[in-house]
Amino acid sequence: MPTSSASTTDSARSTNSGGVQSLERAFDLLERMADAGGEVGLSELSASSGLPLPTIHRLMRTLVACGYVRQQPNRRYALGPRLIRLGESASRLLGTWARPYLARLVEETGETANMALLDGDEIVYVAQVPSKHSMRMFTEVGRRVLPHSTGVGKALLASFPPEEVRALLSRTGMPAATEKTITTPDGFLAALEDVRRNGYAVDDNEQEVGVRCLAVSVPDSPTAAAISISGPAGRVTEAATEKIVPVLQQVADELSEALATQNPA
Repeated sequence: MPTSSASTTDSARSTNSGGVQSLERAFDLLERMADAGGEVGLSELSASSGLPLPTIHRLMRTLVACGYVRQQPNRRYALGPRLIRLGESASRLLGTWARPYLARLVEETGETANMALLDGDEIVYVAQVPSKHSMRMFTEVGRRVLPHSTGVGKALLASFPPEEVRALLSRTGMPAATEKTITTPDGFLAALEDVRRNGYAVDDNEQEVGVRCLAVSVPDSPTAAAISISGPAGRVTEAATEKIVPVLQQVADELSEALATQNPA
């Protein structure tokens, strides 16, 4: 693996947690790039991280050499293709860990259970356990959708600052999947306020006509994650919601604890 002067000066110094400082800084820069939409300039990274430009330049040069970052013709830096393989493997593993918890959701609610992640500006479904009903919802694992028309998207974005949500929506647009899809930033921000107030998100015929979805985020997940149940609107009624939401919240808490065990600090 290529080395740089950053690795020779920083690798000998460990942080209070016992980690290698140069590695922690490199991963912090990658996460800041992801938070910024995947492409940034050195001055932006310096301003947000507080690191001096020479240090950032050395770290980025190493990440470029390893393929985890690439430099654009405009001199800005973008997340590199080697991260895709890591992300796909991690998503599959996360979905595997979640399946027993999703199976519990199906047993207790009777509806199809899903797990989804926020990947860049999109929602990607990483696990599903189908309902045992003959009429049930099916979402292909690996499917990507825009956040504004989904319950999991609302659950995931409810913790984001309004300006970050508006920036995401400006990048993705807000196309209507059905006549009930929210198609304005103000309307979506109001829906996120409902999520924060109620403790769960609802997709009420917004992604697909006749389908209702209830979703909650997974607290303290290593990456932004949410679980949901989806079913025909005739079964996932307001009365059913009162019974389903506490189950969703309990399972999300238990999954969070399990993920913390798999990813010790």
